Amino acid sequence: MASIQKAYIWRMPVFIQSPRFVIRDFKPEEQPLFLELFDDELVTQHLPRRTRKENIEIFRTALQDYAEGKALGRWGIFNNSDGDFIGNCLLRNFYDEPGKIELGYVLRQKYWGRGIASEMAQIMITYGFVHTDTAEIVAVTTLGNIASQKVLQKAGMIRRENLNRSGEELAYFSISAPLTR
Repeated sequence: MASIQKAYIWRMPVFIQSPRFVIRDFKPEEQPLFLELFDDELVTQHLPRRTRKENIEIFRTALQDYAEGKALGRWGIFNNSDGDFIGNCLLRNFYDEPGKIELGYVLRQKYWGRGIASEMAQIMITYGFVHTDTAEIVAVTTLGNIASQKVLQKAGMIRRENLNRSGEELAYFSISAPLTR
């Protein structure tokens, strides 16, 4: 872990600030915050089931991605007014269709319904188009996750034909890169 911390110090971290929150690299000591997010059954009801060990590995992979200077990854979202942990967001290669980038996010319940997810999604879409050469950013939700579907539409994504991933039918959204890139 010491090598990750040292590399983290030297790398220019992702830091995107809006009037209400900041999106930034996680610090190694924030692993408990990250893990606690996945202890809430309502928060995880529309997510793939993962063990605590798998979530620890996901967090460590995020730290390693920072150390390697990768443009894609997973970041924490924190409230500007008090530093409270809101949740996390990610941009990753979309494994169903190479060349596309997938947007994902998870917010603590107390931040639902405040417009934070839509604002974060718009910011991350812009970040994805600026920092990669992808022509399309996509997102998927369970069919029952109507709130996330509304978030993605507010962020400018368009609902496409449903997608089947690992035997589950999912709502599929996409947005193309602006023509003036």
